Amino acid sequence: MPSYPLSVAVVCMSNMNRSMEAHRILRRKGFRVRSFGAGSRVRLPGRARNLPVVYDFSTTYEEMRKDLVRKDRQRYNSNGILHILGRNERIKPRPERFQECRDRFDVIFTCEESVYDKVVEELWVREQETFQPVHVINVDMADNAEDATLGSLIICELCERLQQADNLEDSVVEVLLAAERKTGKSFLHTVCFY
Repeated sequence: MPSYPLSVAVVCMSNMNRSMEAHRILRRKGFRVRSFGAGSRVRLPGRARNLPVVYDFSTTYEEMRKDLVRKDRQRYNSNGILHILGRNERIKPRPERFQECRDRFDVIFTCEESVYDKVVEELWVREQETFQPVHVINVDMADNAEDATLGSLIICELCERLQQADNLEDSVVEVLLAAERKTGKSFLHTVCFY
């Protein structure tokens, strides 16, 4: 069993729903966790599906919430966005982009395959300094409140099993195969290096 808590990152596209729900659950379980988005901007549902409300990653969750209340409190309350922003404000001030973070993690979880591709690509283009391995694992989940919670619980269970393993490097594949049998989901996995 590792003598230190796993250092975990969770990445979705906008650091808004899925990665923040996992951040909340993992933090409550005592993991060292950070969450990120891999997109170029934060995109929230707008008045129409093809017209999202767009913010820079430098915009705080509080600023987003106040802007949406001003624009249409009823709409953003009924679709759950104001609730999500309130939860996020209690966790950290603003969304963060994965591409701007140079911290090292033991495991990075992504929430959809396109984000997995962006994270792996970003890690491969960085100059390797320590050759410390990082496991990138995709746990696919739809971007809605229910699936974000269910997917985050899977991520939490994976973290707990990896934390209990005698050797992280030797145990990842076994832990993922057991989780695939239990959940019926398949998980993308690759090892990158810092």
